[in-house]
Amino acid sequence: MSDIKILSSYKALSDHNPVMVQRFGADPYALEYKGRVYIYMTLDYPEVNDIGEIQENTYSKIDKISVISSDDLVNWTDHGTVYAAGANGQAKWGGNSWAPAAAWKTIDGKDKFFLYFANSGNGIAVLTADSPVGPFTDPLGHALISRDTPTCAEVTWLFDPAVLMDDDGESYIYFGGGVPSDDKASDPGTARVAKLGKDMISIVGDPKPIENVSYLFEDSGINKIDGKYYYSYCSNFSMTPEAEKEKGFEQGEIITMVSDDPMGPFEMANPVLKNPEHFFGLGGNNHHCMFKFEGEYYITYHSRILEESMGILKGYRSTGIDKLVIDEKGQPSASVATREGVKQLKCVDPYVETKAVTMSNSAGVATRQYGEEAVKYGSGDMILTAIKSGSWVQISGVDFGADPARLVEVMVKRADGRKSDKIRGKILVCLDSPESKPIEEIEVSMEPVKGVDAGEELIKISNRLDTQAAGIHDLYFVFEGEGFEFYSWKFVE
Repeated sequence: MSDIKILSSYKALSDHNPVMVQRFGADPYALEYKGRVYIYMTLDYPEVNDIGEIQENTYSKIDKISVISSDDLVNWTDHGTVYAAGANGQAKWGGNSWAPAAAWKTIDGKDKFFLYFANSGNGIAVLTADSPVGPFTDPLGHALISRDTPTCAEVTWLFDPAVLMDDDGESYIYFGGGVPSDDKASDPGTARVAKLGKDMISIVGDPKPIENVSYLFEDSGINKIDGKYYYSYCSNFSMTPEAEKEKGFEQGEIITMVSDDPMGPFEMANPVLKNPEHFFGLGGNNHHCMFKFEGEYYITYHSRILEESMGILKGYRSTGIDKLVIDEKGQPSASVATREGVKQLKCVDPYVETKAVTMSNSAGVATRQYGEEAVKYGSGDMILTAIKSGSWVQISGVDFGADPARLVEVMVKRADGRKSDKIRGKILVCLDSPESKPIEEIEVSMEPVKGVDAGEELIKISNRLDTQAAGIHDLYFVFEGEGFEFYSWKFVE
């Protein structure tokens, strides 16, 4: 290998949580579609002062939603950040985009996708798209649910939506939270459920209060498991030790309630996930989504372990996924959050083109929107950028099969603003460790170019492998040099 210093990641090579390290992602919500899980997250983008120092997260500047997807729950494809709210977003009438929820439905023979989010604590917006990664646009031009909606004016925090797509074709939205006063901490009365219209961008009738939600704080969740409806939420931080003992759960914990009807009434069921402080030593708000994929149940949540690794400790969250425990009664029950995360569900096929922004881990790289549509809307096609010597990406569990691969092909391009530069770099192809001897060193060479669009096109580079790859390995692309971007890769048998 060339004499370069391999950069360190913010998580161990064997850890699967957080699911991405290239940026923060909070309040995760999972959507399964055609064999992939899409995770939508509040974009916790670090706030800085006038001299560039990272400040405490106030959530006030959040107006984008991160999107990633996976078919194995370990390697995640970065689809960018939906420009959801604010001056540059689709819902320009709203200032923020917190705590997204997503759903899809076939309407008039076509699959449509719906992204719901909170305009801070003052209402629920909805965006629509023809793809789970966008482009998302605003069909209403105003809030789906606001303080003018009946029964909602008195909701302390009109936020944190969750959506249920029921087996009979009906759909429901759950939202709300907050404690109106200290004397109402044990039963705030601020949770709501409403039936969605067939178009998914309207509601039918007035939202209904969800009653007897003990020590509600925030974070609506909804699941249908074996014919039962499970409403879930995060408990508030006004619980005394006596109340915790009486109720059987702690403050800041994810709690479930169960009903035979999607609109209730609900009865208390099990706690399912303690506050992140219990598992990782750093607390804060607790936000979750329970989902089923490939016959198993999982829970996605956020913690502060990424910012801890970065040495920030300013309240920036990142997403993790672990198995959801289902008890002997078939109900969600106490589960565990870990750094290790879940096991990879399937191997990666190296003989189909894979986007370079698909990874289980990385160090020293970033991603950016690629193409006019993604640049305009924020989500869609992405490219790996900010490459420098010693940076790398990891793809876990790649199965090369019994017959060794002969060739490796990569698609690269000149980095923006570098058309007048002579680019010289390498992509080192390594197995099982970023520090292992490369099985191939791919030369990336680009001469200076002239013209407005010069150097913008993708370039394919094919190399015969010096050392053949067979069997199952973790694959690493380690970079030397800079000035180029990495779009995709593929091996040839």
